[in-house]
Amino acid sequence: MLSITSQYLARFRRLDAGDGTPVLLPVTGAQRRFALVRAMDPHGRPDLVPMFFAFPRGTVDPVRLAAAANRLAARHPVLRARPTVLRGTPVLRLERPQVPVIQETCAPGEDAATVLRRALGRWAPEGAPLRLFLVPDGPEGTEEVLAVVLDHSACDGQSLARLVEELGAGYDEGASAEGPAPADVAAELAAYQDAVLRQLDAEERAGAPEAMAYWGERLRTVCEQDPVARPEPLSPGAPPSGSATLRIPAPSDGVPFPELLNACRAAAAVLYGAGQVVPLGYPWGGRPAGAAPVLGCFLNTVVFPTATGDAPTASATAAAWWDDLDHAATPFDAVVHAARAAGSGWRGRLDGMLTVDDTRRQPPLRLGGVTGREIHVDGRAVRGPFAVSVSQGPELRLRMVWDRAALPDHAAERAFAALADAVRTPVPTAG
Repeated sequence: MLSITSQYLARFRRLDAGDGTPVLLPVTGAQRRFALVRAMDPHGRPDLVPMFFAFPRGTVDPVRLAAAANRLAARHPVLRARPTVLRGTPVLRLERPQVPVIQETCAPGEDAATVLRRALGRWAPEGAPLRLFLVPDGPEGTEEVLAVVLDHSACDGQSLARLVEELGAGYDEGASAEGPAPADVAAELAAYQDAVLRQLDAEERAGAPEAMAYWGERLRTVCEQDPVARPEPLSPGAPPSGSATLRIPAPSDGVPFPELLNACRAAAAVLYGAGQVVPLGYPWGGRPAGAAPVLGCFLNTVVFPTATGDAPTASATAAAWWDDLDHAATPFDAVVHAARAAGSGWRGRLDGMLTVDDTRRQPPLRLGGVTGREIHVDGRAVRGPFAVSVSQGPELRLRMVWDRAALPDHAAERAFAALADAVRTPVPTAG
């Protein structure tokens, strides 16, 4: 039987008739996951990756910024492509670079965070995958906030540093600078196509029968969970999500990833009760050998069945995680198929997400010699019941956000406390 990746490639190749229609690009398993997630969302909402930077008011020239962003999109195919589903097949359709710089204003009593939450909430999926929003922070504020926002199908967290660096460099070139030469655009497109095809080839091998058997058995008991206690309906105007953050001194070599997974198990036990098997996702992987470092060819989402009972130890979590890494390249939709074939009722929704980054690899956005101060905009809609992000650097920053329509604040705050306690006092792991 053909693997899911082989079936996808066969369907894709039947789409491009070579008759002069707009260029279609295939998508990787990681990108197909976002098409699956959007299809399961009743409102068809996209996943967004936003970055927010505060600048002294009047710093950012919108014309100069738009020129830099559109030169960036001309260079990188994925930043001028539109995710779409054609005859049931997810693809990217290449378009002309059209990166908008949307200038918003604050009504009396509003701040930039309120305006940006509203702007991102009305994001239209069919538009440009990269969009910029510029908002003065309140009528009398001394700052303005620039939001650099991407559709997640175009970019992952590891690509953000490169994007920020290139956007700043393009801004310094000025509004009248020429775009990339046609030969450079063609070379970048060829590199992107080559990287994606190499990735799909790796995913085809990773979807072999033995990998499907592994994931089927691994996820057979996984089932999407309902929280232990559902909250009352949100009051009108209440933010759709809650958040909690903790900064603590960082160990010299950071916190090992299995310990963070085990800490998420403690949080899941509070939220879903003991004895459950909760699907937790995390990004992992690397580029296929020989692939160019293009934007848009990025990490797979691996599923970790987080048991919430007392029996699994930190050592067991680490051992299971190491075993999973041997099959981490199996594309997400193939993993879902394997689980369902093994008898699981899991449809592919993740009840938790863990991401980890190194703050020392995140350059600030500099525009015209002025460095922006990265900030958070809380209260935005989030995908799934809860998500944990960990930033490792000179200090360790733990952050958890949750969907307040699914989880009451008091339960989420207790879960975050359990997470933080587990990170502060990890149980020694074997090996």
